Amino acid sequence: MTADKARLRAQALAARAAGGDGQALSRNLIATLAPHEGTVLAGYWPMRDEADPRAAMAAHDGPLVLPVVTGKARPLVFRRWRDEALVPGPFGTAHPADSAEVLTPRVLIVPLAGFDRQGNRLGYGGGFYDRTLESLRKSGPVTAIGLAYACQQLDLIPAEPTDQPLDLVVTDDGVLTPMR
Repeated sequence: MTADKARLRAQALAARAAGGDGQALSRNLIATLAPHEGTVLAGYWPMRDEADPRAAMAAHDGPLVLPVVTGKARPLVFRRWRDEALVPGPFGTAHPADSAEVLTPRVLIVPLAGFDRQGNRLGYGGGFYDRTLESLRKSGPVTAIGLAYACQQLDLIPAEPTDQPLDLVVTDDGVLTPMR
């Protein structure tokens, strides 16, 4: 299964390099987040050619947090971000300083390498979001919103028992509600 996921990840990342309509992606994400006004929202700072959530994060009316990688094979921690300078983290990430308040998000914008119609996702293979979503879901409802260009959709991603599904996927073509 690992070899299949590596092949699918490479396919999706190659497609992602072509990009898509960033303005449509932002509009769709802003509309999807509107019902979550006041809720702690976890965004992310894009790296490489990831779909960019920053316009929707700026439009969100509520607390905003960014993920912090605290170690290999550990869930993410989320620190409040109010447009301060970010500090570099592992794996090319950027996050708020250690002095920023830790908050628990109930809505997460999840970066994707690839996704399928069932709500399965591919990240970079570290399992950070799977561990994080599993932990958060044990303490209450969480909405995981994958963000990607439509060209990153794959036919089928093999799911392992530890994989956490997405609740929605927002693309430049619209919003996908997974068919499980």
